Amino acid sequence: MTRRATAPPPGDNSTPVAPDKPPGWRHALWPLAAVLCLVLFVILPVATTPARTTLTYSQFMADVSAKKIKTVSIQSSGNASGTLTSGKSYSTVVPPQAGEGFLDQLQAAKVDVTAVSSGVSFGTQLLSWMILLGPLLLIGYFWWRLSRRGGMGMQGAFGVGKSKAKVFDEERPKTTFADVAGYEGAKQEIREVVDFLQHPGRYERAGAIAPRGVLMVGPPGTGKTLLARAVAGEAAVPFFSVTGSSFVEMFVGVGAARVRDLFEEARKRAPAIIFLDEVDAIGQRRGGMNAIVSNDEREQTLNQLLAEMDGFDAASGVVVLAATNRPEVLDPALLRPGRFDRQVVIPLPTQPERSAILKVHCRGKRLDDSVDLEVTARGTPGFSGADLANLVNEAAINAVRAGREVLAAGDFAEARDRIILGRREGSNVLLPAERHAVAVHEAGHALVAAYSTNADPVAKVTILPAGQSLGATEQLPLVERHLFGQDSLEDTLSVLLGGRSSELVVLGQGSTGASNDLARATELATKMVREFGLSDRLGPVGYPLGGSSFLGSGGVEFSSRPFAEQTQALIDAEVSQLLRDAERRATAILTAHRAVLDQLVALLVAEETVDGSAVYQLAGRPEPEAGGGVTVAPGLGMLVDRPSTTGAAGDGPGTVDG
Repeated sequence: MTRRATAPPPGDNSTPVAPDKPPGWRHALWPLAAVLCLVLFVILPVATTPARTTLTYSQFMADVSAKKIKTVSIQSSGNASGTLTSGKSYSTVVPPQAGEGFLDQLQAAKVDVTAVSSGVSFGTQLLSWMILLGPLLLIGYFWWRLSRRGGMGMQGAFGVGKSKAKVFDEERPKTTFADVAGYEGAKQEIREVVDFLQHPGRYERAGAIAPRGVLMVGPPGTGKTLLARAVAGEAAVPFFSVTGSSFVEMFVGVGAARVRDLFEEARKRAPAIIFLDEVDAIGQRRGGMNAIVSNDEREQTLNQLLAEMDGFDAASGVVVLAATNRPEVLDPALLRPGRFDRQVVIPLPTQPERSAILKVHCRGKRLDDSVDLEVTARGTPGFSGADLANLVNEAAINAVRAGREVLAAGDFAEARDRIILGRREGSNVLLPAERHAVAVHEAGHALVAAYSTNADPVAKVTILPAGQSLGATEQLPLVERHLFGQDSLEDTLSVLLGGRSSELVVLGQGSTGASNDLARATELATKMVREFGLSDRLGPVGYPLGGSSFLGSGGVEFSSRPFAEQTQALIDAEVSQLLRDAERRATAILTAHRAVLDQLVALLVAEETVDGSAVYQLAGRPEPEAGGGVTVAPGLGMLVDRPSTTGAAGDGPGTVDG
């Protein structure tokens, strides 16, 4: 999104009028004038010189004897020219051997004789002066340009202290709140800020003071920047947009200078809105006395931002909007009331919001009657707004690849699989034994999910490789839940280990294809014991791993564990026990329904892709229609068939990535 920045008004009381951009053709005037002068210099002497008759020396002497020559001008080089008695001009060359006899003949014929000394022509003199003065003029021109540029933008070193914010004043983005589907609560809070700037009298009469800052936090791709663009499109006030990284430079003090310049421009145009995207680039927590590494430039920039936000006049009418997906790293002084008074959380969209977002992204696209955006929204839990936009675009690409202009339901399904798993390959890439092993693995996942009460319904099972995954079992939730009981988590563990259990039941041995299943099941079991307090032996204690709220867990712990070695041994034992119990439950289900397992394996080998309804028909269970779905839990990964670390077999039960 790039817009032309309008110039600030000359004073606080004048109307801001942006100067017109000078026409581009004005740069061609000087070259055109130079060419015109050269052409005139060449053409004018030729045009003003009358036509001359060229005479040989013999003809010239004959005309002298016949008294036809009136005047003659003789140069020292021998060239001669003059006029005839008829009025015509002539030219000739007098040989140097003519001597005094030649002059006597001219005098006897009463010819007016003029002697002309040869000299340097005007063109030669002009060229000499151009060669002498040209370099001096060129150096002077460049010196003038550099001095002018330095005088206009000299704030810091060559103008680096100038703010790089884009100003949207008269020319605004076309995005409005109507283009932002869902998030009614967040839009309402931001609308109040815009309304306060447009109608401050309504709030002043009630004694209300406008919030000085609104911080939007949430996972990547949820539409924080889109909301800011909608504010710029809706507001009738100047809008300054700048990223946090544009304040950070290698020179200490440049960031603080840019912050000062940004707020000075905003005050001149007040009421105005400043949008700081990725504010964590300059707003990170200051190190303090015990910091191992400090960054003077970033800290000075943050200090200047704190001073500017806290130094606002209550009636100045400048509001700061900021967006970040790392609120846990922001400095507490930046988050206190008086600077960022409001924090608006923009989470991943719910199913109704995903449906509305899909409708927005499908504007202008031709959809087949088979496309049901409600079904597509149900099949994309955990997708952000950016993911949904990518889904619609991939579906359109699939339609073009098939030679169609109308998007069908199959295009959306294929696009979803491509986003989650990767590009789909043919089953002929597998050896016959590998193909059968993948079918056994995925059939185990599907049947354990079908016979588990609290598992997500099975939507599709396939043994077609995609990306690094050799097969997939997709599960789509019917409802979106936010609280999960121990029975739901235990069924999740059983489904994760269903592929390995099926290999043990049918093939008598495990394979490398369950490596990703084991890693994810271990992660979930560890959270059940360490964070959720679901271990009777460990008790109601919680040792969260920590990390970013919206960018995933922090991974490896850098600090020492907050518990003893005996506690760690107990945690390991409890995690192992949970996984063994889940494997026993999955093995018992598959052993009790071995005939159904063999039928599903044969069906997968024959058809490669089996719909979820066929799985429930073979299992003799009704297909779930409402309730009982397990979806994204805070801090829990979704049951996704992700690429195996070894790539030797299918991964695990699959719903949609959260």
